Amino acid sequence: MVDDLCVLGIETSCDETGVALYHGRQGLLAEALHSQVELHAAYGGVVPEIASRDHVRRVLPLVQQVMAQAGVTARDIHGVAYTAGPGLIGALLVGAAIGRSLAFGWNVPAVAVHHMEGHLLAPLLEQDPPSFPLLALLVSGGHTLLIDVAGVGRYRILGESLDDAVGEAFDKTAKLLGLGYPGGPALAALAEQGSPTRFTFPRPMTDRPGLDFSFSGLKTCAITTLQRAENSPQTRADIAYSFQEAVVDTLAIKCRRALRETGRRCLIVAGGVGANRALRERLQEVAAQEGCRVHYPRPAFCTDNGAMIALVGWLRLRAGIHEPLSIKATARWPVDSLSACDEYCSTAQAR
Repeated sequence: MVDDLCVLGIETSCDETGVALYHGRQGLLAEALHSQVELHAAYGGVVPEIASRDHVRRVLPLVQQVMAQAGVTARDIHGVAYTAGPGLIGALLVGAAIGRSLAFGWNVPAVAVHHMEGHLLAPLLEQDPPSFPLLALLVSGGHTLLIDVAGVGRYRILGESLDDAVGEAFDKTAKLLGLGYPGGPALAALAEQGSPTRFTFPRPMTDRPGLDFSFSGLKTCAITTLQRAENSPQTRADIAYSFQEAVVDTLAIKCRRALRETGRRCLIVAGGVGANRALRERLQEVAAQEGCRVHYPRPAFCTDNGAMIALVGWLRLRAGIHEPLSIKATARWPVDSLSACDEYCSTAQAR
């Protein structure tokens, strides 16, 4: 039976190596993650070559770890899913080559997974999964997307960032404030000490129709504010608060607008920035006011992980979608170009 499929998922799109096993009836069997934060911290950002080399060292030991943890052997695995894009091409090639090779050696299908589809569907791993159709806000270091989701693979992009992704803007502003890497969580922590009244940053592109975003101007606003004010710890905290408030408010305004335009009654928020507490609180308020529900993956599944890749691999393999013998990896890959999984039922118990 297709619901008995067990899929191994491998994630290597950037600076985290994730591996997981997902079973159709039993849900997530095991998952493991290795973060490269310490490797890249000295450089203030991800170094692609270092990331690729570390993935080479980590993938197979993590595969062995999750298989042992779940108590399964190669004979129990029905498919191997790997992140094929978008991401750093060298890092993607590591996971793609290993994933495709394991599938070939085990004589099972391989599934090339879109990284952002993994984030989008990560809330399906929770005990109370959302139902389609819905609206999705994907906010990460590389993407800011508002997507109308009719079903798995049925995606229509409503809005996106015209410049910096929201996570990128967080990291760049954090660096300006002298914070460490990764900057997003550090800036959010500093913002808790800031004054809500000292500075007011603009809400970019909210005074015009449409659902696109722009965050590079907020970074510029942070620079000029820091140059004009006394450069003190309290000033930096006040700037962090005002920056975060402007980002959160902008995202909330666009989500409210999208909910009203589409008539959707369910909102999911995923990606690394989806773990931001202020953003979660604000969108919870928006959802309550608009009479809809908001769903998030658990914080550990907001960042890159193997569980979301294994889940998407299971969904697509279940629908009969898999790859030929060639290895697929692409740095750029529009999420609205994916094929639909009409066989997926929204009542399936994805855990």
